[in-house]
Amino acid sequence: MTTLALGMPGGYEWLIIAGIGLLLFGRRLPEVGRGLGRSIVEFRKGIKGIEDEIEAESSKPAKSIPDRSQSGPAGTATFQAGEPQAAPNTGEHH
Repeated sequence: MTTLALGMPGGYEWLIIAGIGLLLFGRRLPEVGRGLGRSIVEFRKGIKGIEDEIEAESSKPAKSIPDRSQSGPAGTATFQAGEPQAAPNTGEHH
């Protein structure tokens, strides 16, 4: 009992595919090969560039984040929970 093979083509099928390829591309086969080769080279250059960027970013020291739990921006005061907060001094008298 045989079933339909839906996997990769076997040896005889590859010969048929190569024959059809030669009939279709014939004289242009070297051009197609060069174009395919250039595409592969450009793809590899792109992958290498991405790998280099990732490596450069991972080798940088991590930036430390300042602890702002005790101090606020310059010129402002921070308050702990439960402390009464005074109104800001605007210099105007009411």
